[in-house]
Amino acid sequence: MSGPLHRIRILDLTSVLMGPSATQILGDMDADIIKIESLSGDTTRKIGPSRSPNMGSNFLNMNRNKRSLALDLKHPKSHSVLIRLVKKSDVLIHNIRPQAAQKLAISYETISAANPRIIYCALTGFGSQGPYSGLPAYDDLIQGLAALPSLYEQCGDQPRYVPTPIVDRTAGLYAVIAVTSALLHRHNTGRGQYVEVSMFESMAHVVLADHLYGQTFSPPLGPAGYTRMLSPKRHPYPTTDGWICVLIYNDKQWNSFFDVIGKPHLKEDSRFTSMQSRNEHIDNVYGLVADQLKQESTAYWIDKLSAAQIPAGPMNTLETLIQDPHLKSVGFIESSKHPTEGDIQNLKIPVTWSDSPASIKHPAPNLGEHSKQILQEYEFTEEEIGQLLNEGVISHKE
Repeated sequence: MSGPLHRIRILDLTSVLMGPSATQILGDMDADIIKIESLSGDTTRKIGPSRSPNMGSNFLNMNRNKRSLALDLKHPKSHSVLIRLVKKSDVLIHNIRPQAAQKLAISYETISAANPRIIYCALTGFGSQGPYSGLPAYDDLIQGLAALPSLYEQCGDQPRYVPTPIVDRTAGLYAVIAVTSALLHRHNTGRGQYVEVSMFESMAHVVLADHLYGQTFSPPLGPAGYTRMLSPKRHPYPTTDGWICVLIYNDKQWNSFFDVIGKPHLKEDSRFTSMQSRNEHIDNVYGLVADQLKQESTAYWIDKLSAAQIPAGPMNTLETLIQDPHLKSVGFIESSKHPTEGDIQNLKIPVTWSDSPASIKHPAPNLGEHSKQILQEYEFTEEEIGQLLNEGVISHKE
């Protein structure tokens, strides 16, 4: 069965993480992703353990369902090649800074002149407006600007970055939403358009949606910062043999918790009688839970709390997450054989469609693996392809 984006052709000029994570999702949805790389390849090809040069673990984990065309965009003859691809494609997506895009003649004005129906998606650090426009940006920098390290500090910890590229992944998801909605708009109107995703604004939206808090109102009803999220006691709870993650959230769950711990009288304690009062006394609330949970084992509490319909589970490590029984039962990590890299592990697509299922059709490509094939599909002759190879405009890996 075909996926939801079957027959959609996407020219992917992105590199590193934000863009490739977005195009992998689009590729999982069955779009034909043509990954246009420099002749030296995406830098992530060199990140993580590898069995072969330019095929590192991080690259394998974010570039499946793509075909690789190695094209030197700085070569004077590359532009005419790209324009021929543009004329028969649906989407062009890149994370090249605006000044560089102009220099390479791949601005929206140039691309849309060749194909007015194309969806042109620019992934940027700061958008095209404002004083930060055009500045370089990476995940750590945007985390800092979006106040994530300061949230750790407010919780009583040292300022630090979230130890996963949360900005790149988040902005990548916004890019998927932007591209698919623009395709729907084109389906309804026949018109292509320019789409822009800002890393900074995407992450500021995520952070402030919760933490604008009292500053939501004019005049403010209090400071910024969601108090429950910022409590220094909001963390996994120690038990007698490990750690447990528990969120007792609504009134019913709190009343059930007091029954479980044998303290039903706390149902009448004004600190616990409503969500508002619990939020106002959040350190006391978390402290009470911590004092109770440290008295028994993790398994004991999961059994008791689950029976009371209170969300609870063990704190996984990376190693135990990989072995998690739920993920194993749904086949979340699948073994497959890469044509050149041997046995590798793939992560299951975490969304299901009943009528147009996404699928993993092919693994991450070697650099330039599909250069000839792609150009042939776009009606380049063998003579033209041979000339491009000889002149160093493209490269091809047999």
